[in-house]
Amino acid sequence: MSNPKVLIAFYSRNKSTEILAKAIAEGAIKEGAEVRLRRAREFVGDDVISQVPGWKENAAAMNAKYEAPTEADAEWADAIVFGTPTRFGSISSELKAYIDGLGGIWFQGKLNGKVGSVFGSTSSMHGGNESTLLSIYTPMAHLGLIIVPLGYADPAMFKAGTPYGATHVSARDSLTPDEDHLAVARFQGRRVASVARGLLTAKIIGAAA
Repeated sequence: MSNPKVLIAFYSRNKSTEILAKAIAEGAIKEGAEVRLRRAREFVGDDVISQVPGWKENAAAMNAKYEAPTEADAEWADAIVFGTPTRFGSISSELKAYIDGLGGIWFQGKLNGKVGSVFGSTSSMHGGNESTLLSIYTPMAHLGLIIVPLGYADPAMFKAGTPYGATHVSARDSLTPDEDHLAVARFQGRRVASVARGLLTAKIIGAAA
């Protein structure tokens, strides 16, 4: 049985998305996957970052823990899980910049047939979690990824999250993901790894036929 390789490429400013990313990694590892956790980098200047309390310090701490995602990571992976905080109802520019940078290997067809999934967080209730996840489905379709939503395929889905991917509302960073939300994230990791394994197995059988 083949062990799938899962890339979790995320952007997080105040840790909520990072916490979900780690829970997704836990679920994928439990399913036997090899996981790479990568944090997209800021590209705005210090003058912008300094306007937001804690941004510079949080970025430095997370960048020390996680490498930046690369083309090589995406090519290595059998599944790519994108994570982002909501920015005005859509994807953060930091994660979008990484996705836009995959054009070279996209053109070579190296992303076709990989599994794709998404997760995210927002500061306020009804702040755009679902619209943000759905907005990422569009570039995933262009990249040729096989989009894997969560549906309601696990009891955890009836307590938290969305059928599109794991989510969290931080209430202006006063709340971190609770056990219900983490359970959804772990399920997402398991589901992504399981689907990726199934596709890998099918390729192996097809190649041997």
